[in-house]
Amino acid sequence: MKRSEYFISTLMSDPAEAQIVSHKLMLRAGMIQQMSAGIYSWLPLGLRVLQNIQSIIRKEQENAGSIEVLMPTLQSADLWRESGRYDDYGKEMLRITDRQNREMLYGPTNEEMITDIVRTHIHSYREVPKNFWHMQWKFRDEIRPRFGLMRGREFLMKDGYSFDLTYDDAKRSYYKMFLSYLRTFAALGVRAIPMRADSGPIGGEMSHEFIVLAETGESQVFCDKSWVEEDALQDAPHYNEDLEPFFKKLTARYSATEEKHDPDMVKNLDLVSARGIEVGHIFYFGTKYSQPMKASVTHPDGTEHPLEMGSYGIGVSRLVAAIIEASHDDKGIIWPASVAPFFAILINLKNGDTDTDALANSLYLACQEKNISVLYDDRDERAGVKFADADLIGSPWQVIVSPRNCAMQKVELKNRTNSETHLLSVEEVLAFLADKKPVI
Repeated sequence: MKRSEYFISTLMSDPAEAQIVSHKLMLRAGMIQQMSAGIYSWLPLGLRVLQNIQSIIRKEQENAGSIEVLMPTLQSADLWRESGRYDDYGKEMLRITDRQNREMLYGPTNEEMITDIVRTHIHSYREVPKNFWHMQWKFRDEIRPRFGLMRGREFLMKDGYSFDLTYDDAKRSYYKMFLSYLRTFAALGVRAIPMRADSGPIGGEMSHEFIVLAETGESQVFCDKSWVEEDALQDAPHYNEDLEPFFKKLTARYSATEEKHDPDMVKNLDLVSARGIEVGHIFYFGTKYSQPMKASVTHPDGTEHPLEMGSYGIGVSRLVAAIIEASHDDKGIIWPASVAPFFAILINLKNGDTDTDALANSLYLACQEKNISVLYDDRDERAGVKFADADLIGSPWQVIVSPRNCAMQKVELKNRTNSETHLLSVEEVLAFLADKKPVI
């Protein structure tokens, strides 16, 4: 994509209304624009990141055998009355009446709707287990929306729901999603640590929040140092294997949110205390919805039993902000390669010069042929402006074409993460980028 033909509107300084790093940088990089309190338009650069995250989540869900559906944003109030949640849910729920005086709501979550789908179509033990998921916009009318995407009112969420015959089957579904989430966040280029979370009145150990450590995190968290230093997926099993030993091995490592932290358990541990951002939550809730909504199947003995259920959420739009909070410097964003809006930024330092234009154009065309995602900054701007924008946008690599190096048929390759530079031939830089580009 040529910068002169694309739409990116960057800002030189931090907007007054932004309080945390991700909000400041997303506005400055032209990724989002506020429409109302806690509601944002996604501009082209931000949308590319959001779509990359969606693609990775979709791939990992498919690998885990979860089945994609798409449920509507508007839901019937009657479904929520069946589960008993309609009157209990607070003012965060946006309630609507249509022209026929039917009570509707803008969905904050989808337990009732997916339960209705399953009770309509699944009736026998032979048809389970099943795990369904979708990505859909949600709305929760936060009393104080702030911090950009970190606490917005409208947000994109991946939510999934498992349906099983027995509690033991439900545990196996939970273990599979536990592993799937570890793989998903690793593929996104972030370290998300599963931490024991509140299970509510149901109790049990099957509730984990996935936390990204960041200085501006919303809450205090605690974990064994091994979570930070070691690869949690080392020697991870395949999905068709027995996942319980892997689950028990990892959850034996201490990790807890502030609400679940037990100082007596960590006296002899090398403990990390940090701020954290929740980006995912998996939770077993048994028959909380299937029983009142009569989502049951016939067992082999002929009796009817409500299905055992679990839910699995990822804050997709929130992840964009969380990644920035965990990966930035004083110049701007530092994207992991897998989610970057462009893998490389091609900078022509002397736009209008015959030689630099020719070399930059040939590099740009070659990148397109090799399916390398590149933003070609062909603007008639000062070098300082181009460098500042490239660092702000945060693509992993910058390819710099200057008159001096052009005379030698060389270009400069800069690593955005550590600012290291290398002088390479055109062929070398193309081979390097083609080898390193992410495959989503």
